[in-house]
Amino acid sequence: MPMERDFDKQYLSMNHFLADIEGRAFRMAQIATGNRDDALEIVQDTMMKLVQKYSHHQTSEWKALFYSILNSRILDWHRRQSVRNRFRSWLNWSDDEDEAVEDALAQHPIDTSHEPDIKLQDSQFMTGLNTALSALPLRQQQVFLLRVWEGLDINETALIMQCSASSVKTHYARALEKLRGKLEDYQ
Repeated sequence: MPMERDFDKQYLSMNHFLADIEGRAFRMAQIATGNRDDALEIVQDTMMKLVQKYSHHQTSEWKALFYSILNSRILDWHRRQSVRNRFRSWLNWSDDEDEAVEDALAQHPIDTSHEPDIKLQDSQFMTGLNTALSALPLRQQQVFLLRVWEGLDINETALIMQCSASSVKTHYARALEKLRGKLEDYQ
């Protein structure tokens, strides 16, 4: 009976963890892929992999493990896309879905108590931020999102991205510089 309680407790902890992280992970994947369906598939795959392979790990390890898996899945998606794009260019195919990409951050709920002009400014800023984030190179984009949105420190981010702490610092500094340049009109 005690073993069954431990399993139930672990199961509930995993469910709570996944429910807490899924929205932010989805936004990260959607910004990285530019496609809602692909982002959803990546996040679902990441969640399944975490549950299947790492649910027995300590709860405190789940966040870093989750983002390591997510980062790997995003990189895999980009590799597959580059191969597909090579074939498309050779065969002169087009992809109508690329034009139908939804704006991930525009779906961000805005506090309705704001005045209309502030709502407009917030909406314009979010659109500008989404565009600027999407334009960043993938490594800069991922470092920025892990550091700012997830609040991970340099070492955790380096572990997740499988690079050195100095690379994280460099990518983060470059991302901030580019974002500041593109968003200076909103300051």
